[in-house]
Amino acid sequence: MQLGVIGLGRMGQIVVDRVLDAGHDVVAFDLDAEAVATAADAGATPAENLDDLTDRLGAEKRIWLMVPAGEAVDATLEELEPHLGADDVVVDGGNSHFEASVRRGESTDAAYLDCGTSGGPAGAELGFSLMVGGPEWAYEAMTPVFDAVATGPDGHDRMGPSGSGHYVKMVHNGVEYALMQTYGEGFELLANGRYDLDLESVARTWNNGAVIRSWLLELCEEAFREEGSDLGDVADHVAGGSTGTWTVQEALEQEIPVPLIYQALAERFDSRADDGRFARRLANRLRYGFGRHEVKRRD
Repeated sequence: MQLGVIGLGRMGQIVVDRVLDAGHDVVAFDLDAEAVATAADAGATPAENLDDLTDRLGAEKRIWLMVPAGEAVDATLEELEPHLGADDVVVDGGNSHFEASVRRGESTDAAYLDCGTSGGPAGAELGFSLMVGGPEWAYEAMTPVFDAVATGPDGHDRMGPSGSGHYVKMVHNGVEYALMQTYGEGFELLANGRYDLDLESVARTWNNGAVIRSWLLELCEEAFREEGSDLGDVADHVAGGSTGTWTVQEALEQEIPVPLIYQALAERFDSRADDGRFARRLANRLRYGFGRHEVKRRD
């Protein structure tokens, strides 16, 4: 199978690598020439621009977008539009808002698949979890690529019509916020409680058979091992917030109570004004663990 990949940042390069490793062909483009060269070194065919990329693809074009959510997606789709028809498929693998995905699905001549992507750069070797929305035929046509990019056949599924993939990913991120906050609060109590504890040891013990074991807890163990039980100079600043905000807004519209997700979002916002909470410092470090996001440090 031949796939065009547009957007060769950390996640886009992983898509390229995994698709190539599965034996498929890739045509790659990015505004950054160095990123294109990196993809070419991995075995992809470099494209000079979007016209060149679409010219190199077959009659039935299969394209994966991994560009920043928002205007960049619309601008890319607009530039691709003259080259696309009803038999072509475009996958949007970024964190687009689900309502924008519904709009794009209705206005794009090609079949548009909104693909929520979880796993982050740290999950590159295992593959991602893919939550896909859009036409069923287009999802089935892309299954070989989804098998390659995901952990395998069980790592992806069609959630429903356009918008549903990014909707599920939005709620996934809200759950992620709450889980990180819960681990942070528990370890804050341990750090400031009755005993002088080795928090790496606590996390390692919990990770071996405890009910609350998880990948996030493994990342807690990693954080304490590398930063120390006091988290060293990791700052009380938790970045991000857009997908959590969307989750809370949707919950308000649907009149569904999500107090834990709301509180975790509020803690993120409050972290930008106050440099004191251990829980948020751990959440800051955990974002590096799963997504290789920059760790804000104390001055």
